[in-house]
Amino acid sequence: MKAMILAAGRGERMRPLTDTCPKPLLKVRGRPLIVWHILNLVRAGITEIVINHAHLGAQIEATLGDGSHFGATLHYSAESTALETAGGIAQARVLLGSEPFVVVNGDIFCPHFDFEQVKSALVDADMWGNPYPPDKRDMAWLYLVKNPPHVPDGDFGLTTFSVTNEGQPRFTFSGIGVYRPELFDAIVSGAPARLAPLLREHAARGQIGGEVYRGDWTDVGTPERLAQLNRPLSESNRP
Repeated sequence: MKAMILAAGRGERMRPLTDTCPKPLLKVRGRPLIVWHILNLVRAGITEIVINHAHLGAQIEATLGDGSHFGATLHYSAESTALETAGGIAQARVLLGSEPFVVVNGDIFCPHFDFEQVKSALVDADMWGNPYPPDKRDMAWLYLVKNPPHVPDGDFGLTTFSVTNEGQPRFTFSGIGVYRPELFDAIVSGAPARLAPLLREHAARGQIGGEVYRGDWTDVGTPERLAQLNRPLSESNRP
């Protein structure tokens, strides 16, 4: 399985930090956010990793290089202007191949996520080995988390292992998902496109699966959240 780390965002809410440093290179506990992901992916045997970038992308390539010192092989998908999540994935499809792949937001912190589990997230047949017809296969598998304070209403409902647009309980999308390449067939390479409408469209068809991840997870969306993660672990407000 291949992986993609999304690293093209401007990080407006993180300014002024992101005026001179791309958001995925901001450090948590002495290590860039994106490096936490690379090391966790490699630990699970996922070593072919695509990284898209736009804002200050040259810094990302200069810092990470070809990935060999992490035990990975890194490929870069440069965007002259950020293409949004689905647009960035669509442009990188030539690098991601024809099999399901995992995508990770470069600006989240989840140091204990076990990427071994993503390898079996999408299946083509039932437990008896009977192939699912194309319209019954999950097109994506999302990892959801308990709603943080800044997303009190969540993004999706979850019924057993089926992600829904409505219903209770509701959870927040973690920024980690496994996708079939054909999910992005309708997106023209190089055109900007958001991921959320695409997921909601297929969730309405019953084609998005998912589960709840209950480990440590932070959306590093503001300087305050970054500072909280970098507080000494001995402090009472340990993240």
